[in-house]
Amino acid sequence: MPHAPRNSFLVPGVAQFSRSTTFAKKALHKRQKKAVAAPAKKVVADKTVEVKGAKNGSKRTVPAKKADRFYPAEDVPQPKKSRKVSKIGALRATITPGTVVILLAGRHRGKRVVALKQLDSGLLLVTGPFKINGVPLRRVNQAYVLATSTKIDVSSVKLDAKINDAYFKKAAGAKAQGFLEGAEKKAAFPASKAADQKVVDKAIIDAAAKTPLLRQYLSSTFGLSKGQFPHAMQF
Repeated sequence: MPHAPRNSFLVPGVAQFSRSTTFAKKALHKRQKKAVAAPAKKVVADKTVEVKGAKNGSKRTVPAKKADRFYPAEDVPQPKKSRKVSKIGALRATITPGTVVILLAGRHRGKRVVALKQLDSGLLLVTGPFKINGVPLRRVNQAYVLATSTKIDVSSVKLDAKINDAYFKKAAGAKAQGFLEGAEKKAAFPASKAADQKVVDKAIIDAAAKTPLLRQYLSSTFGLSKGQFPHAMQF
């Protein structure tokens, strides 16, 4: 269908493709962004001229731009000042620390992960654990997760204060190389982050071992068959 949107909503609030997938479909990463410097504007200063005559003040200032002879017929519209303040969305009541949620978007979509807490940016901090289903510590938007009634006691999980939004930012100067630009050697994963992952995973795995079949539940992948609708199901 012509002029159809690239993305569509599966259910209200849940899009078919994530933001990263939509960005990849537009191929914006292949376009080179060249910043063009704006030409320097010539600033014309007011001119001061001498005026003859003893009663004329001897000098007169001539403005660089003369004032308009007429007032505008209508008032010139002025942009309104926005008083909107970005606020962090409240965490859903069905999501608490230790709740098992299902990822609906991203490279790990369909996997069951454990929610740990809400970060200052409003994103949800989750983990697989990595040893069970391969999902590391990562941030996800709560709009792209499906909360379940399964919970794990995470009171023994001690999250370091350094695991915040800045913890997941890429190092300055890191740039992904395109296919035509040549593949470079992938940087090694930081040993400090691998150690943090093991500490968090160990506490969660020990807590999951107390419940029968919970480890197998976390390792399984979520999917729907024909005629099954998530809004009409209880998890």
